[in-house]
Amino acid sequence: MAKTILITGASSGLGAEMARQFAARGHDLALCARRTDRLESLRTEIITAHPDVRVEVRALDVNDHDAVFAVFRAFHADFGRLDRVVVNAGLGRGAPLGTGGFETNRDTALTNFVGALAQTEAAVEVFRDQGSGHLVMISSVSAVRGMPKGVTTYAATKAGVAHLAEGVRADLYGTPIKVSVIYPGYIRSEMNESGRNIPFIVATEKGVAAIVEAVEKEKTRAYVPPWPWVPVGFALRHLPLPLARRLMG
Repeated sequence: MAKTILITGASSGLGAEMARQFAARGHDLALCARRTDRLESLRTEIITAHPDVRVEVRALDVNDHDAVFAVFRAFHADFGRLDRVVVNAGLGRGAPLGTGGFETNRDTALTNFVGALAQTEAAVEVFRDQGSGHLVMISSVSAVRGMPKGVTTYAATKAGVAHLAEGVRADLYGTPIKVSVIYPGYIRSEMNESGRNIPFIVATEKGVAAIVEAVEKEKTRAYVPPWPWVPVGFALRHLPLPLARRLMG
C-alpha cells in the first residue's frame, strides 16, 4: 500500500536516494532540506520517472526548531496524513575532544541530537493526533560503542538518537505507532567523500536499498547492509577495547 513519507535532509546523499527508491515503490513524498534548489531538481527527477507519485518540497534547517514543527504540520495539511517520517538530516563533522574543535563538535551535537529531538517531537505529535504512523531514526553503526578521534561526538549523537527512538517505542508500545532504528555502516555519500580508503564501504544505491528494505518491513532495528555490519556491530560492542580499537580505525 502506498504511503506518504516525510524525509529530512533529502537534498543529497542517503536522503535523496531514499526518496528515489521509495518513489520507485509508489510512495508519495514530503521532502525537506536547506538546499531548495537541489530539492526542486530531485522533485523534477522523481515525478518525471514516476508521474503517479506526488512530491512536495519545503525548505528546512532542523536547527530552526519552530520551523521543524511548522514544516511537519504543513506537510500533514498538504497530504492529510503522514504515514512515515524518516529522521535523516545530520552532520558528520567532528574533532578529537580537547584539541580545540569544540565549535565543530557543538554544531554536530546540536544538529544531530537536538535537531533530531525536534523532528521526533513534531513527528510523534502528528502520529498521536492521527492515531498511527512509523518513526524511522537513521542512527549509525558507530552508535554501538564510543568512538575515538574525530568520530567521538558524532557517534555519541547517533547513540543518543537511537535511545531517543527506543524510548518512543517503549512509550507507545502496543499502539499503531511503530518505531524503527536503522544503523547504517559505511555507505558512499557526501558525508564521507574524503578520498581515503574506507573499509567495507558500499555504493549509495546498494546501501540505501538495504535501508529501504528494512524500513518497509518496519524492523525495530537493523544494521545495514547486514553483511558485514551485523557481525562488525556485535564485535564492536563486545570486544575488549584494545581489539575494538582496531576495528574503529
